[in-house]
Amino acid sequence: MSGRYFPIDEYEQRWKRSDEALRACGLEVAVVWSRSAGTYDRCADLLYLANYYGNQPGQGRRGPAGFAAAILRLGELPELFADIHDPRPTVIATDRVHACADTFAAVGDVVRAFGSRKVGLVGTDVIPMKYWTGLQAATPQTQWVVVDELVRQIRLVKSSRELEAFRLAGETVSHALSALMSALVAGQSEAQAAGHAADIVFRGGGHVHMLAVNHGAGLKYLTSDPVAGFSDERPCRGDLSRAWLTGPMFQGYWLGPGRTVVCGRRATPEQRALLEANASAVNAVIGGIRPGVTVRELVDIGDRHVAQFGSELSELSKQWPLYGHGNGLFFEAPTISTRVGNDAEFRLQENMVVSIEMFFQRQGVGEAGFENSVIVTHSGTELLTCTPMLW
Repeated sequence: MSGRYFPIDEYEQRWKRSDEALRACGLEVAVVWSRSAGTYDRCADLLYLANYYGNQPGQGRRGPAGFAAAILRLGELPELFADIHDPRPTVIATDRVHACADTFAAVGDVVRAFGSRKVGLVGTDVIPMKYWTGLQAATPQTQWVVVDELVRQIRLVKSSRELEAFRLAGETVSHALSALMSALVAGQSEAQAAGHAADIVFRGGGHVHMLAVNHGAGLKYLTSDPVAGFSDERPCRGDLSRAWLTGPMFQGYWLGPGRTVVCGRRATPEQRALLEANASAVNAVIGGIRPGVTVRELVDIGDRHVAQFGSELSELSKQWPLYGHGNGLFFEAPTISTRVGNDAEFRLQENMVVSIEMFFQRQGVGEAGFENSVIVTHSGTELLTCTPMLW
């Protein structure tokens, strides 16, 4: 049985920073909620604070399965309320652990004893309404204060050990995406190509959240089959084929690179121009990354390259009107867009991890897309996703 990847002093530093975040919010106590149980998009805060991931799916008949919490108090170890019967002490970072059949009821009992007090609430984007109303009813004197960014903000800048985990994640996902694209170039079916990639990800200690593959006339959609993410169809020689490989690739750290190729390597001049322009735009935005650069400055670089090529707005660009985002134990701040959110003046810092993604389209040619992830270094970037851009 595996233990913790990170040593305990890593978590002690995280707890110290969570204390600082509490003080900055004017709070002494906060409750942090996460959901795991076979999903990964909202497990990050408790994975970060306590190395906790529960494996009990099935919300509903068995109560709030999949939901766990940690109570943070200034100067104290996190108090974990786990949704599994037997939490593993060799894995969990804190030694203050409760195994609960109903985590919301257990947390409510503790918080009610605080009396009339301000308590931070982290996780309003994941708590179901039925459990939130129950928690409120159980804590009538509590002054709940929403602080959803409390842990997310301290996760943005990575430690040296986290960066090493990201490098291992990058090796796995790059190898897997290379195998996937090679299979598509060779004319194998989308399902066969996806299987090659998944095998490499699993053997590398990662997991697949979405393996999105499509080709030919259907490229305005991210996937050929929205449920599986891929079909059993084979691209024809000369078809544009695009794939995105996304998920927690090592120790929960997320990467999601994408590539576009031509089946059989027989690209027309128009296809070659589309792919080269798209790849060049991604590389140009990455070339602008450095500590202190703002999201607005990076968006300006992307906009110039889109205008220079004259790319029409693709369906996927309409769905995701951005040029990238932060990475960590899920997708993180900033959103690299001046059309989504309020991150235009967000400044990148050294040791953040960010991804740049862009979709180009040309009528009569098709749609392409590329994504790469990098570590922000003191002088620029370190590439994590090393699958070739052009085939």
